[in-house]
Amino acid sequence: MIREQRSSRGGSRDQRTNRRIRAREVRVVGSDGSQLGVMPLEAALDRARTEGLDLVEISPMASPPVCKIMDYGKFKYEEKKKASEAKRAQVTVLLKEVKLRPKTEEHDYEFKVRNTRRFIEDGNKAKVVIQFRGREITHKEQGTAILDDVAKDLKDVAIVEQMPRMEGRLMFMILAPTPKVAQKARELVRQAASAAKRTAPPGAPATGKPAGASGGAEEKAEEKAEAKAEEKAEAKAEEKAEVKAEEKAEEKKEAQAAPAAAEAQSPTAS
Repeated sequence: MIREQRSSRGGSRDQRTNRRIRAREVRVVGSDGSQLGVMPLEAALDRARTEGLDLVEISPMASPPVCKIMDYGKFKYEEKKKASEAKRAQVTVLLKEVKLRPKTEEHDYEFKVRNTRRFIEDGNKAKVVIQFRGREITHKEQGTAILDDVAKDLKDVAIVEQMPRMEGRLMFMILAPTPKVAQKARELVRQAASAAKRTAPPGAPATGKPAGASGGAEEKAEEKAEAKAEEKAEAKAEEKAEVKAEEKAEEKKEAQAAPAAAEAQSPTAS
């Protein structure tokens, strides 16, 4: 009786259990999957109670409705577990922005291409951006050439999903993983979820991480955060150096122009 009350409260909106079942007669499937035939609801409830299990309506639209004898609490737990595992197995595709300049140094270019390769190999996409400043905008062909180089250097792992286009003073293209790379990334995620399930101790929460160790996803997130911070710091330093160089060039230009201006303004000697 206690079990019936607990199970009844636990019934979901789409699955009636025990006393919530309204039909007078039901077709019963045993706890072992055997067909027990059509019987009055009370007889089916008695049979489930005898086994210490629940009677769950699994096909309410059938005539008569089909019910199964099972441990409903365990069934709900397994369903939740499956949904959780399916969610963990999904690959979340991120879009990483990679910024370059028309005059990016070779080592900076190589560093950013390497990072972009790793990011794409994880199944993500990359938005490669060329930033034009000042008169650089008059040489858009330099930006196009750099984007072409990036696409060629990554052609073994990426395809050009969106061709180069201008947006204000920015030129960008979007790279996506090749079907083979995307499939491999999905497989790695599934393997990680499966490994986490095998190594988790009984009763441990389904976190998708091995017991006593931080999850691979966590480590990967940390690596990405570090790479992002490093790139941000690099971009700031590069921008600062460029601004400083521009200021120095302007100062030099003004200094060179000053004597000529002073000579032009001085009175002509008699």
